[in-house]
Amino acid sequence: MHSPSPLPLVDLPVRRLTRGDLAACADLSEERGWPRDEHRWGLLLSAGTGYGIAEPDGKGLVAACVVTSYGPRLATVGMLLVAGRHTRQGVARRLMRHVMEETGSTPLALYATPQGERLYEELGFAHVGRSERVLGRFRAEDRPPAVTTRAAAADDLQAMVRLDLPVFGVDRTHIIARLPAFSDRLQVAEENGELTGYAALWPSGDVHAVGPLIARDTATAKALVTALAATTDRPLRADVDARHEELLGWLVERGLEPGSRTAVMTYGIADLPGDAARRFAPLTIATG
Repeated sequence: MHSPSPLPLVDLPVRRLTRGDLAACADLSEERGWPRDEHRWGLLLSAGTGYGIAEPDGKGLVAACVVTSYGPRLATVGMLLVAGRHTRQGVARRLMRHVMEETGSTPLALYATPQGERLYEELGFAHVGRSERVLGRFRAEDRPPAVTTRAAAADDLQAMVRLDLPVFGVDRTHIIARLPAFSDRLQVAEENGELTGYAALWPSGDVHAVGPLIARDTATAKALVTALAATTDRPLRADVDARHEELLGWLVERGLEPGSRTAVMTYGIADLPGDAARRFAPLTIATG
């Protein structure tokens, strides 16, 4: 008897991922030249819903992505990766169509690499902005920052959620509550007892990533970055909303080098909700 012919990749079933798929997701990241980032995958798989297509032989994943829901007003799609040997075979489109069916009428947002932009455009996503990555060794200024900051305490979480809500326009409690365990350092800025900003520093490969970075103004954002940088001897990486030209210019002056750019794209909504003026960097760039 002949064994049945294998299904084309685009006909393979999409399944939910669990934390048991963490190593397979990290393998996929590494295979595509990204940091393994098991730490980040762990956060995303616990705070969101992972979708993947398993290799026909059961060893590893053909593709994966994570959807983080913020209620009926927004969900974000991130970490969309297809194994190198399976690219250009319609797998990413298949996975995205599945995600769009699963999320129904909920608006979607994502950060697209140049390689992924055309696919998302064809699926109906529109450009609403861009993000710029900077990476390198941070050199602190000679004078202390104009804004004082301190390490976050457990009882700051409620105030962080209150500050975050108008900035992101959706309730991110389920993400913020995980930041103390996820971050190597969590820093806050306050004035007269009121929180004016917060930022997290977390490990990604051999660098430390900054994000989220929420601040009342650029001076507060600079002070938070300076404080976080002082706690690590690793290079820093940040993905900054390109509208914040002053912060980006300052980071380059302080020794970080401009890197890749990603397009911010939305589906079913004209722009990201919230206050872009105070949203300097997201938690984690959701590229695909």
